[in-house]
Amino acid sequence: MPRFMLKSKLRRRGIYLLPNLFTTAALFAGFYAIVQAMNGHFEHSAISIFIAMVLDGLDGRVARLTHTESEFGAEYDSLSDMISFGAAPALVIYEWALKDMGKLGWIAAFIYCACAALRLARFNTNLGVVDKQFFQGLPSPAAAALIAGLIWVMLDFQVKGADIRWLAWGITLFAGLTMVSNLPYYSGKEINLRKSVPFITILLLALFFFVVIPSHPPVVLFCLFVFYVLSGYVMWLWRLAKKKRNSRVPNA
Repeated sequence: MPRFMLKSKLRRRGIYLLPNLFTTAALFAGFYAIVQAMNGHFEHSAISIFIAMVLDGLDGRVARLTHTESEFGAEYDSLSDMISFGAAPALVIYEWALKDMGKLGWIAAFIYCACAALRLARFNTNLGVVDKQFFQGLPSPAAAALIAGLIWVMLDFQVKGADIRWLAWGITLFAGLTMVSNLPYYSGKEINLRKSVPFITILLLALFFFVVIPSHPPVVLFCLFVFYVLSGYVMWLWRLAKKKRNSRVPNA
């Protein structure tokens, strides 16, 4: 085999470093959340899941901006998501609130974990088929953020997991089943970071990230993801009402 062909083949088999470093960091954050939950440090677990969510949002954008997308990166990202947004939230919420519920507790945690796996598998197989403007079903990072936000905000108000175990049980099932639903969720993928925006947009983003969120992170983040989760149901009802309204309009 000619030397230049060998070099080209080896180059194609290489792994891009930068985006996969972000994916590895997200994977570590999910693993760290599990370890901290085993040690009883649930606030650290919740924060770690949020950090994993931020890192997961960055790895894909970094890959696209630097033109370093690859099949390896996509597969690695899915495996990382399964740990950070599937296994980690399920184990953390189980340790925090569901452990004393017996079978009902671990069944709810397992259903959430299984739904996360199904959601990721469906997402990978539907690439290029579904509308990129909307996700089909609740994204696994948002579901994990809902679980982590619940834990964080309750700890902030000094509420123990055992005191709200039925609420935690219901939200765990709700988040899991919403992931495998057909509800539309805004993806934000059409946002172009290279495009110029009005000054007011930068000002509002700065106020949100540097004033609103730091004012009370647990409450703000939990409310933000509650609204996002509910937005899918609102969008579904709006589309259903629009479809019924159009079906009543007689053809000209």
